Amino acid sequence: MPNIIVMGGGIGGITMAYELRHHLGRDAQILLISDRDTFQFTPSNPWVAVGWRRRARVEVPLAPHLARHGIRFDATGVAAVHPERSRLTLADGRTLDYDYLVVATGPELAFDAIPGCGPDDGHTQSVCTTPHAAGAHTALEALAADPGPVVVGSLPGASCFGPAYEYAFVLDRELRRRKIRHKVPMTFVTAEPYIGHLGLDGVGDTKSMLESELRDRHIPWITNARTTRVDAAAMTVEELDDLGQVRREHRVDKRMAMMLPPFRGVAALAQTGALVNDKRFVLVDDYQRNPAYPNVYAVGVCVAIPPIAQTPVPCGVPKTGFMIETMANAAARNIRDAIAGRAPSYVPTWNAFCLADYGNGGAAFLAIPQTPPRNVNWAMEGRWVHYAKIAYEWYFMRKLKKGVVEPFYEKWVMRLLGASKVYQKPLVDSQPPRRAA
Repeated sequence: MPNIIVMGGGIGGITMAYELRHHLGRDAQILLISDRDTFQFTPSNPWVAVGWRRRARVEVPLAPHLARHGIRFDATGVAAVHPERSRLTLADGRTLDYDYLVVATGPELAFDAIPGCGPDDGHTQSVCTTPHAAGAHTALEALAADPGPVVVGSLPGASCFGPAYEYAFVLDRELRRRKIRHKVPMTFVTAEPYIGHLGLDGVGDTKSMLESELRDRHIPWITNARTTRVDAAAMTVEELDDLGQVRREHRVDKRMAMMLPPFRGVAALAQTGALVNDKRFVLVDDYQRNPAYPNVYAVGVCVAIPPIAQTPVPCGVPKTGFMIETMANAAARNIRDAIAGRAPSYVPTWNAFCLADYGNGGAAFLAIPQTPPRNVNWAMEGRWVHYAKIAYEWYFMRKLKKGVVEPFYEKWVMRLLGASKVYQKPLVDSQPPRRAA
């Protein structure tokens, strides 16, 4: 019976574990290893940061739900990966061998890339994890007691920009509710070359859409922003032109700041040679396999994806929820075929469907595929998006608890949108891996 280990207990890891059980039945041993014992529903973190959700509402214990489906769980965490020996070293010193490994760890948050950043040892908040979002809520309460300027945005090298816009808009809504918005000037500072770039060169007309939303909320912005330092009372920001030269320097005053950091691969992936690139993101081919170690697959934020294009300030590519699900679906099918002695043939579509909440409205984005050029490329706004995201939160948490990969009604809706998860392309040895970058 093959022994499969999934590293990571986030959206990618949970989806991967359930996909494996769905496609392999009970004919495989599946172990999920995480460095925490709960699942955190990351898309709800901006709500946690403004007090619209309690932390307990968006965290779920992993062990009991996985156990119902015969998936073992270990919260020790992985200290090192040894792909040449198909072995892991856990944080407590134990070693485990595997037949197949799926890396779904998510990222390490590189706050140390900019002096003064981070919620622990620096002067910025984060919504990247639920504990960080809970800390941001504490900072909001302090701001409400002593109002002052706020900065929201993304640091150089960031790749997940949507939560910054969401947080800015829901924070604006919450400050208005408390009737102190007039005491809190807000500035949006982002590494993107233009508002609404999102690391994707836009989706539909996101540039005009998000610029309009910022204007309506009286939130000025700085794009091509290379933040160089964060102090307790201000941020130092260089605004670059299209050639990468400094156009002007800004000292942006702040009482509180929420800045999304750049990502890198987790420390357990260091010293793994051809498994990762120089930022420790896992290299994969079209089938989500590592070219050097074909029994190692990767899904989610830990996957190496080259930027859409060179920008004056580096911007990475986001890995959205539905895109991650397409990776997991393809990887599970290909592992099933590998166990049966068949060559891989399933390629994830990398389609993206996202809901961004504004507090009293929102925007929905559909990109097929996520990276351009695209077959479908649209964005829509409306109050319905706010309620759709609330429904999605409930729906995904229910899927996690039930262990259901894709109910029939989800398949029906995605089929109507033309957003399939995988397509088949037989492996040809002469084909270079187009995603190993």
